[in-house]
Amino acid sequence: MDTLHDTDRRGFASDNYAGAHPEVLEALAAANAGHVSAYGDDPYTEALRARFVDLFGDGTEVFPVFNGTGANVIGLQSLLTRWGGVIAPAIAHVNTDEGGAPEKVGGFKILPVQTPDAKLTPELVRAHAGSRGVHTIVPQAVSITQSTELGTLYTAPEIRAIAEAAHELGLALHMDGARLANAAAALDMPVREFTRDAGVDVLSFGGTKIGALGAEAVVVLNPDAVTGIEFLRKNTMQLASKMRFVSAQLLALLEDDLWIRAGAQANAMAARLRKGIQERGIPGVAFTQKTEANGVFATLPEGVADRLREHVRFYDWNAATGEVRWLTSWDTQVDDVDRFVGLIARYCG
Repeated sequence: MDTLHDTDRRGFASDNYAGAHPEVLEALAAANAGHVSAYGDDPYTEALRARFVDLFGDGTEVFPVFNGTGANVIGLQSLLTRWGGVIAPAIAHVNTDEGGAPEKVGGFKILPVQTPDAKLTPELVRAHAGSRGVHTIVPQAVSITQSTELGTLYTAPEIRAIAEAAHELGLALHMDGARLANAAAALDMPVREFTRDAGVDVLSFGGTKIGALGAEAVVVLNPDAVTGIEFLRKNTMQLASKMRFVSAQLLALLEDDLWIRAGAQANAMAARLRKGIQERGIPGVAFTQKTEANGVFATLPEGVADRLREHVRFYDWNAATGEVRWLTSWDTQVDDVDRFVGLIARYCG
């Protein structure tokens, strides 16, 4: 088939825009020949289970799925009763960007909490953990995103404090790890230290934003906290018949820490973008959040964003205030960043 797009074009709209990592494509080709059993009874999924045990410790269970929304819905659903709700930041992806799937498909309600940096705290969890009995949804879980929707990070002690507060209140802790690789690279510590060891019960493990073709996983770190997850995966249409292809992608990302290296590349390019703007002292550009992973949030003078988008794709975050979001990807290059900084300087100068 002919290539239908400009293969040299890269922007800052989303890490979902990037293609699959070449090593992931190689893994798919290697897994393709011959027949193997379906629905996860295959050597690739078995190897993936062993690899996740290496990462997170004995007792870890992994359930590959197609996408992050599915992972979040299944992971949270497994922690809740039919009358349960989930405390999450108001800006959380599960609340704002999943088309109502938690409510429509999962059958549970998100209980949104306003936060300035997309991060919950133990105090916020305690303040929103109450219920008025049969008249309200009963909070049964807390969901945090790592790294967050605003590109900020939870430290391991911060997660541990949230987990302790949640567990004291009888709530489980879920982590949306769509950009877990970026967080792991930025924190520079074993992923277990800020997940299982910090008290996370269920993790949505992201692969797509870091180079997979469409591969995520629900990782159960506390089997005692979940119920029926193997049935929920089928019930929510996330059980792959040819699961070897989902598992092979995740195996490729985990091989020799490819996922961490890919996350580090994206993070480094975000840091370069921010530093380039700061060093030039470009007038009219102000940063609205810390740049701790692969997201840069800034405000621009009126009209500049639209002029920049004539050359490079990116999204408004808050058009009313002129705030934009720039996301870097595993394949973002130094030239991409430096060229973009030059354009910002030109139109703001």
